Amino acid sequence: MTRITYDELAERLRNAYSAGAIPPLRDGLDILDAHGAYAVQTINTRFWESQGRRVVGRKAGLTARAVQAQLGVDQPDFGVLFEDMRIDDGGHLDPRRCIQPKAEAEIAFILRSDLPDVETPLDQVAAAIDTVHAAIEIVDSRIEDWRIGFADTVADNGSSAFFVLSQEAHSIVGADLYTAGMVMEVNGEIVSLGAGAAAFGHPLKAARWLACTLAERGEPLRRGDILLAGALGPMVALEAGDHVVARVGGLGTCSFTFSAA
Repeated sequence: MTRITYDELAERLRNAYSAGAIPPLRDGLDILDAHGAYAVQTINTRFWESQGRRVVGRKAGLTARAVQAQLGVDQPDFGVLFEDMRIDDGGHLDPRRCIQPKAEAEIAFILRSDLPDVETPLDQVAAAIDTVHAAIEIVDSRIEDWRIGFADTVADNGSSAFFVLSQEAHSIVGADLYTAGMVMEVNGEIVSLGAGAAAFGHPLKAARWLACTLAERGEPLRRGDILLAGALGPMVALEAGDHVVARVGGLGTCSFTFSAA
């Protein structure tokens, strides 16, 4: 049997955005093939950039130990954030732009300086952060029924889709991101609870992993980049009309409505 190429897998994933979800990528990627999966992700990143989309940052995924164990991996993954993935705080996301979306509350950082070193210490990561925000990531899989393995989600840009950052911005100085409590509500009902420590033991540790990993790949984080540090609690499936609010202790709130404007 002829093995599917990375370019063919990348095209298959791109087509899924409009044609609908596809089966897992087992005919071209072994389930733990990180090298191949990131190669597919990079092909699509370069394709989207050639179409005029602008990269504005990165997201860390699989930062919770329980989720890593579920997928049989021992590290997080990352995906690319494009400018057109950002939803205004309090804005709307048209359900027609999604396939099988879920929302999760996170902590986000915006950088004031580059992070080019492969052995970046934690205090250097903290010093590079300009502002800290409450955030919501809307994840969405192009793989049918979320039947993902590690390689599937990496190739599929970390199962990313959209994100919301709070208008309220805070300095990292004095912020207790480790114990910061999180409450996510959908239509006024509490659907997810968590804390900063859920993101790789501390959101800054997730940011450091991301910075070192990307520097090693020759794609370092830059001034102005947005970093999503990973979920603080369980993600929740969305239905048309849902109003989602994330509240993070010490950082404020952000929200969006899952409907056409």
